[in-house]
Amino acid sequence: MARNIVSFVGCDRPTKVHRLTQAIAARLEAEDDVSVTHLDLSHAGPNLFTVNRKALDRQSESLISEIEHCDALIVGCPVYQGSYPGLFKHVFDLVHPLALRGRPTVLCAVGGGHRHALVVEHHLRPLFGFFEAGTVATGIYACSAELEPDGLLPPALEARIDSAVDQMRKQLVQSHQASGIRWKDVELLEQF
Repeated sequence: MARNIVSFVGCDRPTKVHRLTQAIAARLEAEDDVSVTHLDLSHAGPNLFTVNRKALDRQSESLISEIEHCDALIVGCPVYQGSYPGLFKHVFDLVHPLALRGRPTVLCAVGGGHRHALVVEHHLRPLFGFFEAGTVATGIYACSAELEPDGLLPPALEARIDSAVDQMRKQLVQSHQASGIRWKDVELLEQF
């Protein structure tokens, strides 16, 4: 049975972040029995920007639910003013605090230059630490210039992607062996 991986990008149009998350997903799909669903903010409905989850429209609820119920996550975001965008964070404000516990997760970001290189460690990793997600040790940061449309990625970026994918594969095997009770089997969402 194929493992369901959600690749979520915290912006709403095709960007270099999409290119990075697609490169990660392609590596996983090449060797593993996985199915990757690519999502971004364009998959949300007009009511995503509510503070109450019960007020979400069907489209926005579906986006949040897919993130909560996948077997693994690839999370990517653009970097603006030294951090992730507020709309990206708002999506995760609507995710149940227990939903991502132990979930294998690759974190990646794309920014305009090297001065944003620590955004994965200083912003994304603490956010997913709150959820107790199983973030892989290798975070991936890329500068916009490294993701040119020619299709070639710099060798150092390729190596980081390979490292993160190897770590995710190991986590997927471990999570499959120890699956037991999973979030999708627990009816806590109604209490949120």
